[in-house]
Amino acid sequence: MGHGNKPGQRQVLESVYSAIALFFILVACVELCDAATVVDVYRLIQYDMSGTQFGSRLANLNHYAGSLHSPPGSDLSRTVLIIPLRDLNITFVTEYITQKQPLGGLLILLPQMFRHENIEMAKSSHQTDGDDQLKTVLAELEKLLIHSKIPYPVYFAFEDDDIEAVLADVKRNDASGQPATATTGGYKFVVSVPEPKKCASPSITNIQGWLSGLKTDEDTNQLPTIVIVASYDTFGAAPSLSVGSDSNGSGVVALLEIARLFSVLYSNPKTRGRYNLLFGLTSGGPYNYNGTYKWLRSFDQRLRESVDYAICLNSVGSWDKELWLHVSKPPENAYIKQIFEGFSDVAEELGITVGLKHKKINISNSRVAWEHEQFSRLRVTAATLSELSVAPELLESTGSLLDGRLFVDETAVIKSVKLVAESLVRHIYGHKGKNIQIFAENSSLAVNPSYIKSWLDLLSQTPRVAPFLSKSDPFILALKKELEDHTDEVNVQHEVLDGVFTFYDPTRASLNVYQVASVTFDLLLLLVLGSYLIVLFSFLVITTRGLDDLISLFRRPPSRKVKAA
Repeated sequence: MGHGNKPGQRQVLESVYSAIALFFILVACVELCDAATVVDVYRLIQYDMSGTQFGSRLANLNHYAGSLHSPPGSDLSRTVLIIPLRDLNITFVTEYITQKQPLGGLLILLPQMFRHENIEMAKSSHQTDGDDQLKTVLAELEKLLIHSKIPYPVYFAFEDDDIEAVLADVKRNDASGQPATATTGGYKFVVSVPEPKKCASPSITNIQGWLSGLKTDEDTNQLPTIVIVASYDTFGAAPSLSVGSDSNGSGVVALLEIARLFSVLYSNPKTRGRYNLLFGLTSGGPYNYNGTYKWLRSFDQRLRESVDYAICLNSVGSWDKELWLHVSKPPENAYIKQIFEGFSDVAEELGITVGLKHKKINISNSRVAWEHEQFSRLRVTAATLSELSVAPELLESTGSLLDGRLFVDETAVIKSVKLVAESLVRHIYGHKGKNIQIFAENSSLAVNPSYIKSWLDLLSQTPRVAPFLSKSDPFILALKKELEDHTDEVNVQHEVLDGVFTFYDPTRASLNVYQVASVTFDLLLLLVLGSYLIVLFSFLVITTRGLDDLISLFRRPPSRKVKAA
């Protein structure tokens, strides 16, 4: 009879095991089945300067979401605060950071107008005072964040329907006095990335293209050289969003178009000038023009002495009627006077104004405000052409979050190219003061708007923070190839960024948003599941072995003493 019960017992046990397995699966799903959405997020830069720490020092997130509607006095040390830029109070954020108040994390939501993909839509919409206010707030926020040490993760994301729906729920719960906690449940934000690590020996890459002038048998000396330079890398609060469309994407585009124009002009020996042209795309611009410094020191003395003057292009894509020529030598200097008069003559014909700004360099101060100052320190005549009347502070306005394609005007770049190209050509061919347009519209030497637009679009989609650009980055290879198409000889110089700066990965991540149930719900669910398992177990025992066996399971077994008796 005992043998007859074995199949029934085995069937009961198998059923019980299946039920228990189902139980654990359901319990696991309590936390895991409610993933709401996944959002691309961009981390605030983390760097050290001369050993001093700046930026966000952490990267991982695993906290509940909160909003500005949180009850006063709430403990936010384990809360990720979501702040849309449209609602951001810069005074509140400044006080929170400067007073070092605890926070689990910070997520800044940026409007879609700051995204390159929305350029056409944003251009077609009317620009309101509200947009100008957003730009002002974002500029102040970025300045605050990059110059502060922040002991919690800070991320940026773009507004979309999914994250806005999450934010609406979070606001609603906070406003009702029920912020998300382990007890009440809510939305949990999770970012799982490796711990920040130093970028080992960050490299900077300089690219130069040489366009040879016409040298006759009678020329015993080396031909004079004119240098055209633009720094191509950027720095901003979020490295993965730092595209610098204007600073200094516009300068890079202008240089490439000038190189293209002169390559056509120099392709014919009859129109080739008796000046060499040296085009330089330099790196390390935000860091005291460190790349320019190393590039110039690679020149041999003969080349350096042959330089007639250098023109550096910086932020020439967001101006209307006025540009500035920044110099280190006094305006009375004969060379400076000649350069300025040449630019002024062409500017007058184009209906624009070029002003002159003189700033004497301080050799004892390592701070370099403009790229031409690196030339001036070597006693080479140079100037910077820019829409900026004053040099930006260190690490500022060199690829900020609001420096995107939307805010760069192709027409401004085209006018800048015409100004520089016509000024150079009159100097090279001795046409000073003559109203002659070599690069006239509808001619073979006309400025190409499509070329300028395509390169502006590319630069506006390419983050270019030097420590995160490898030597073989596709963008660097594209610049090299473009100069090869327009010059006789191209050389690439790889250097290590000076050790004053240290940078850390990662720069971007995925934010997983989970809708987590409250503990009360979990307990209730476990109670329901437990009751279900008890009923299921009892039913299986009764149907396979009978009611008596079920009752015997709960009957107290006899003691050993009774058995012994």
